[in-house]
Amino acid sequence: MRIEHVRDATSDAVADYARLTDVALRSITEPERGIFIAESAKVIRRAIDAGCTPRSVLMEAKWLPGLEAALAPFDIPVHLADPAQLETITGYRVHRGALAAFERPVVSDPADLLATARRVVILEDIVDHTNVGAIFRSVAALGADAVLVTPRCADPLYRRSVRVSMGTVFQVQWTRLPEWAEARALLTAHGFRVAALALADDAVTLRELAAEPPERLALVLGAEGDGLSRQALAAADTVVTIPMAHGVDSLNVAAAAAVALYALAEVGSISCNG
Repeated sequence: MRIEHVRDATSDAVADYARLTDVALRSITEPERGIFIAESAKVIRRAIDAGCTPRSVLMEAKWLPGLEAALAPFDIPVHLADPAQLETITGYRVHRGALAAFERPVVSDPADLLATARRVVILEDIVDHTNVGAIFRSVAALGADAVLVTPRCADPLYRRSVRVSMGTVFQVQWTRLPEWAEARALLTAHGFRVAALALADDAVTLRELAAEPPERLALVLGAEGDGLSRQALAAADTVVTIPMAHGVDSLNVAAAAAVALYALAEVGSISCNG
């Protein structure tokens, strides 16, 4: 790694980190430019451990000792800046003090991923990056094999998604699905039963599904507010609801994912830490 002190906050050398608060801009440009941004020393280390390749780092000098070992194998610039420079570059106060730009990994073919998975989570058009990141964290913690996202779903490698997931997005296999007609055929070809989490008169409860779960299960979660599309519901073999009290009819999608994944977790697949 090459240590470089930031002299000019508008320099092209730190352009990857400019205006990170502009969600519309970043969600479009990061995939096109083939990069993603990881924030915090812990998340940066997890990305490297997962095999992701950094192209540069921007941080306060005090965070360097904790990242030196992870960054040592890479011939990349490590830009050191003070807190005011970091805020000028990114457009927000960088509380975690370290950012890294990574080369975006190649997305897997969905057929290859489905061939080896037994339990997958499908995210249909979820646009909130915080919810996407939280769901990835639950998937990693509660034993699902992979996440598949629809064409209009938020980018799992957007900075906020990565941060909320605490870097677990790098530990979970994921890819993008085609539109539902083709996606349903893929799932059927690989032996998956599709369960849509939604409200319906003929829905079964999560308890019923968990009592006799299929060998291969795809759990579909829908967008905030509108829920699942008609196409998603038509593609489902089963509609599943989470029983609730006090007249509450739904949970935040990330909370619903955690509840469902915990209920469906196989005995012995989750261990207690401490």
